[in-house]
Amino acid sequence: MHTKDLIKRVEELAQPICEQVGVELWDVEFEKEGGQYMLTVTIDRENGVDIDHCEAVSRTLDPMLDAKEFQSMPAYTLCVSSAGLERRLKKKAHFDKFMGSPVELKLYKAMNGAKIINGTLIGYDEGAVTLEVNGETRIYEPQDVAAVRLTVQI
Repeated sequence: MHTKDLIKRVEELAQPICEQVGVELWDVEFEKEGGQYMLTVTIDRENGVDIDHCEAVSRTLDPMLDAKEFQSMPAYTLCVSSAGLERRLKKKAHFDKFMGSPVELKLYKAMNGAKIINGTLIGYDEGAVTLEVNGETRIYEPQDVAAVRLTVQI
């Protein structure tokens, strides 16, 4: 099973579990870290996620991943965790939810001497991210953006 197909299938399985537990499915990733694969299911909740939420999702999802359709997967570790305060924004719904929030944008290649840009998220359109940086509006094209994360202002 290809990674995209795997992620989509895990999302399909995890979505109703998350609803039952009272959390939102934020993201699913399948990545190799060091020499081991990690299947990470990230969840969120308005009043925060605790260990009981993570455990409930993990205990319900884990046996489903033993099904025959997943037998071709390499050995992996299942991790269910909170999105956290400085969560990564990846989907349109993520950007829509946090419009007007402070973010850190990482670029693949430096622009004007910087690979990391801090600003306020003011737009998102088909992968293009618009930030307000020091009173100036800047648009970053999808091919230039490596990652966008919320930042916590202290």
